[in-house]
Amino acid sequence: MTPDLLLALAAFALVTVITPGPNNLMLLASGANYGVRRSVPHMAGVALGFPSMVFLVGLGVMRVFDLWPMAHDALLVVSVLYMLWLAWKIANAAPPEQASGAEGGRPLGFLQAAAFQWVNPKAWSMALGAITLYAAGRDLISVLWVAGVYVAMGLISTTTWTVLGREMRRVLDRPARLRVFNWAMAALMLASLLPVLLG
Repeated sequence: MTPDLLLALAAFALVTVITPGPNNLMLLASGANYGVRRSVPHMAGVALGFPSMVFLVGLGVMRVFDLWPMAHDALLVVSVLYMLWLAWKIANAAPPEQASGAEGGRPLGFLQAAAFQWVNPKAWSMALGAITLYAAGRDLISVLWVAGVYVAMGLISTTTWTVLGREMRRVLDRPARLRVFNWAMAALMLASLLPVLLG
């Protein structure tokens, strides 16, 4: 990979991971509700889970949909149901001082966040776009470059959104404000499904 192509890939990766989407909205909500330290497993799950997905897509996971087209429809149904559940969890997250005994009082864990990439419509679009543009030959080295750049850019993005959420806690210092914020984040997350459902 040439330096120019690597720079273009880094810019593409940063733009795609740092723009608002389900991952970033969940990280923003996690930072606001639980702080950065408790959100680290969630951050790591996104920062490493998505590049892992990119790597597997680059190696040909998409052929599954060519062989079994109904798998795509099944994935869409699972995606919508899982995102509805996550939106409910965000909307009903307990305030930090109540989090110890509450059902909604835990941030997403590493495996949950990594697995979420596979049902995240934005993640699929990003993975397909990155592989198509920067690893069209699907050779192992190119795919590794793309996945590696996404690890670096993912660390920047996950940290930025979680810290932004933590800083918002100053404004969200009252339970009523935090509830409004959580419901707004849940609504925005559901709104991110509209292009998938209408497309």
